[in-house]
Amino acid sequence: MRQAVFLDRDGVLNRTVTRADGTPGSPRHAADFALLPGAAEAVRALRRAGLVAVVVTNQPDVARAQLDWRELERMHRQLRRWVRVDALLFCPHDDGDHCFCRKPRPGMLTRASRAFGLELRQSFMIGDSPKDIAAGRAAGCRTILVGQGTSRAAAGADWYAEDLPGAAALVLRALAPSAASQLLAELEPVSTRRSADPVLW
Repeated sequence: MRQAVFLDRDGVLNRTVTRADGTPGSPRHAADFALLPGAAEAVRALRRAGLVAVVVTNQPDVARAQLDWRELERMHRQLRRWVRVDALLFCPHDDGDHCFCRKPRPGMLTRASRAFGLELRQSFMIGDSPKDIAAGRAAGCRTILVGQGTSRAAAGADWYAEDLPGAAALVLRALAPSAASQLLAELEPVSTRRSADPVLW
């Protein structure tokens, strides 16, 4: 069985947007969809290390009629052009739907494990919210919280990193400390880069 890295989308791979009330949220239009610095390089390094890369994202704005299906499809086509992942799963439901796929429930992770023959207890969940961490823990994965909005203790994560390149470095060192140096060399310049501009290509 193979190991995987499960990746939340918004705030991990791509930038969030600021709502009118000042709170961060998921983009609702493809024009607002922008990759975070270092995201593509981080995923590439993880896949080169032999991990299956699976995006697992809640998109409740679909159920709330605030996000059009076509816009969501456009964003995911963009994401797949920018970042090579093995699978992308999303939950279009809201909390009131009580579905098993919506994080903090582990449904998307367990579905991917069946499809790809993954060993969840040897896999990793990287996310920026307590719901991501709870889903990873429920599936039996090791968990990494990224970003600065929530403390690791509050979310119950195993590790903390500032961004996805930092989280990828933790995963690579955990997998094979002696063999990680070449892959880490790709990440370290990126993880220290701070740019206000989205990476688009």
